[in-house]
Amino acid sequence: MLAAALSSVASGAHAQTAAPVEKKKDEKKAEKTSDAGLTAEGIAEGVLLVFGGRAQLEQVRRTGVERGRISRTATDGTPVEIEYERSFKRGETSDKDKIRVDQRRTNLEYSLIFNDGRLWGIIKGTSFAPRQEDVSDFDSARQHGIENLLRYKENGATLNYVGKDKQKNIDMWVLDLTEKAGGRTRYYISSQTGKVLWLEYETAQQPGGTPVKYRRTFHDYRIVQGTRVPYRSVLYANDKMAEEAQILTVTYGVKMEDSRFKSEEASNTNGN
Repeated sequence: MLAAALSSVASGAHAQTAAPVEKKKDEKKAEKTSDAGLTAEGIAEGVLLVFGGRAQLEQVRRTGVERGRISRTATDGTPVEIEYERSFKRGETSDKDKIRVDQRRTNLEYSLIFNDGRLWGIIKGTSFAPRQEDVSDFDSARQHGIENLLRYKENGATLNYVGKDKQKNIDMWVLDLTEKAGGRTRYYISSQTGKVLWLEYETAQQPGGTPVKYRRTFHDYRIVQGTRVPYRSVLYANDKMAEEAQILTVTYGVKMEDSRFKSEEASNTNGN
């Protein structure tokens, strides 16, 4: 069973070496033994297997294009509908990724580009400095996501197994991930399926401000080119729904030129 295999990997053992529990009276004893051997890295490696495996993810998700829509509530309370196209080119670490997000709103179209460790915007071919709200949203999505857990090793992140939890009759592993820069994300992972059910993190709205508690839930998991992808996610800020994101299409292994992640001014200068 998947649950038994995940427990074996999470305990730091190879999944295929797990001995089946044949008698019901031994189940509680076996569960206690398994829990005692759980390791943070073992849980993360189990999640990696469920999402396709490290080698498959590195090969298939080297480049990709994701299209979808986002429903968001602005700071003044008004609803905002966004159509987006997210293109990426994977780097050795997440900080070396190249990302471009083209957004279309009711009365505005612009792009945000992350390259060489910095973020800038492009509107009608001209570069601009994004609003702090856009920077915060972009950084939060990049620094607090499932991808960070899947790439914990290459990013040099620190893992900590917090313990087990049970909500709505679902058994979960709780795992903390701390980035090199200090940012922390807590993941709630189904011990039955290995899927990330939701994650939590805190940020300050402004320096010295009161921290905002965020929770992003993941739904509608599908298999895409041998890897697992949640097609819908919902973000809550202090338990109030702030955003819902829906993937419409996603394709990996797309040919991606580096020029896509540069401003037109830079491309023209290099061309000359």
